[in-house]
Amino acid sequence: MRRFIACTTAAILVAACGTPNDPANAGGNTAAPQAAGTAEGRPFQVTPVTSLDSPWAMTFLPDGRMLVTEKGGRMLLVQQASGSNTVTWPVTGIPATDSEGQGGLMDVVAAPDFVRSKLVYFSGSVTGPGGKGVKLWRGRFVHDAEQGARLEGVTELFSATPFVPGDGHYSGRIAFAPDGKHLFFTNGERQKFDPAQDPKATLGKVLRLTLDGKPAGDPALTARGFHPAVWSYGHRNLLGLAFDAQGNLWEQEMGPKGGDEVNLVLPGRNYGWPKASNGSHYDGRDIPDHKPGDGFEPPKVWWNPVISPGGLMVYSGAMFPEWQGDLFIGGLSSESLVHVDVNGTDAAKGDQWPMGKRIRDVEQGPDGAIWLLEDGEGGRLLKLSKAG
Repeated sequence: MRRFIACTTAAILVAACGTPNDPANAGGNTAAPQAAGTAEGRPFQVTPVTSLDSPWAMTFLPDGRMLVTEKGGRMLLVQQASGSNTVTWPVTGIPATDSEGQGGLMDVVAAPDFVRSKLVYFSGSVTGPGGKGVKLWRGRFVHDAEQGARLEGVTELFSATPFVPGDGHYSGRIAFAPDGKHLFFTNGERQKFDPAQDPKATLGKVLRLTLDGKPAGDPALTARGFHPAVWSYGHRNLLGLAFDAQGNLWEQEMGPKGGDEVNLVLPGRNYGWPKASNGSHYDGRDIPDHKPGDGFEPPKVWWNPVISPGGLMVYSGAMFPEWQGDLFIGGLSSESLVHVDVNGTDAAKGDQWPMGKRIRDVEQGPDGAIWLLEDGEGGRLLKLSKAG
């Protein structure tokens, strides 16, 4: 189960941020999935399960059901019934979110102790004093025949600072630390560049929090005057975050014109944005590339041309044993599933399979199958299982 051990013009929003002007409507499911065969060259077969309205993220519950967020503000409980039938229930109790631009209801992750606590953590963008920002919430999941599926006692745990104008680069990904005491939360730099290097801002940072949302950042950075939640800084738009079985924290983010990155997140490190990037500004101005001795932590893997990375997963299942410990990334503008080979703390580009649609999120199912969410209105939930 995932994480138990995700440009100021319209053109930029599509090319760099990997997100079109998605509709924010919240129409119903289209539930008539049909199995699809294996495309030539892909080592898996693809089965469409259901259709959704601009889905953003998903998390499996211990009983095999899943929670799925939609950009427009809905959360859904999804259950595969007999045969190809899929049943969905709306989950009530979700706070209102702002779905303009790249905003909306974002990540959702069941707590590591969900069997006992029934807690669900989720994120989304909101409007507030000074502009907009991303928030982290927690609620207790309940589902019964009388009142349906809902989150009770929803509490705001953390809010990005500062709120700024604009509708991009919220990030909002969640990952639970293996120590059982902390979670990590990403705040994008909101297309404002400089906040990524501002010690007082949470923008452009990976944050460490207690399970109740209290700041628990890198002590060395806190001693230097950083916001007490900051774990690492110099990031751009962080849309994937996951721990591997060895406790390494992997993160992927969208670069500017080129320079999409996979990073190994280490406490106190500066990842360079906007002072260093293997991409360039959209107006053609150069950004210094990462190079030894520049004081910035370089990416483990980078892409130019871009893949526009969506969600990130570390694979640990039995269905594809050859991929255990490797990373899988949803490709938005590249319309692909991207495989990254991991060897300890090193990583290298692996396969990149065309999927024909923008892939917003990737997740591992209880049986080791790989699940994908297509981006945009009518985006399908797909199950990838062993070919043959």
